[in-house]
Amino acid sequence: MNQKEMTFLDHIEELRKRLMTIVVFFVLAVIVGFLVVEPIINFIQNADVAEELTMNAFRVTDPFKVYMNMTFVIALIITSPVVLYQLWSFVSPGLLEKERRVTLSYIPVSVLLFLGGLAFSYFVLFPFLIKFMLDLSNEMSIQSTIGINEYFQFLFQITIPFGLLFQLPVVILFLTRLGIITPMFLAKIRKYAYFVLLVIAAIITPPDVISHLMVTVPLCLLYEISIWISRIGYRKARAAELEVENNIQK
Repeated sequence: MNQKEMTFLDHIEELRKRLMTIVVFFVLAVIVGFLVVEPIINFIQNADVAEELTMNAFRVTDPFKVYMNMTFVIALIITSPVVLYQLWSFVSPGLLEKERRVTLSYIPVSVLLFLGGLAFSYFVLFPFLIKFMLDLSNEMSIQSTIGINEYFQFLFQITIPFGLLFQLPVVILFLTRLGIITPMFLAKIRKYAYFVLLVIAAIITPPDVISHLMVTVPLCLLYEISIWISRIGYRKARAAELEVENNIQK
């Protein structure tokens, strides 16, 4: 059934089926997460950034909270390709055949960008922030007692937002191919976008210039890359529209 011929209730039913598929895969991913969570937690605890730290549990439930939180994060990462595919399947009937093939290729790119954002924040940004915090404590003659729950919460606070922010080029390209935004619009709002990125960087980093720049510069580069990718997508979308119009006229 063509999406234009579907009623509102048909759309709701279609959405319900896709949400149920996502839930089923998420439950399976949680089971997988339970199988691999312990070695991953041990790896993070024994990494270079944490080798000089002694993890403490301030509450009896802290180890369990860390275990469950990490399990759900792993499950979300595993489920993300399924979520993207279901989203694509829901909107693809409204796209041209060529657009469907192109946008389907965005899914593996999106997953890779998400993992790239996690890797950048964990291996580059997170160690720098931990060192900054510990050096600041030493300068203030404060003995740092590291809680394992707080340590992992801080880890999630840094890495997960960066994984999501690294999706920006794919999201921009997808919206461009749908005709919702244009590269001209993105260039026009550049200064406002930079301001928003500065605010985001200020939220997830300590109040010092170096760490702020370490976050802001990659985000601004991502925005510029997104504009460049949007231009490519916009030209291809316009070419596809002209091809369809020419075929209709013939």
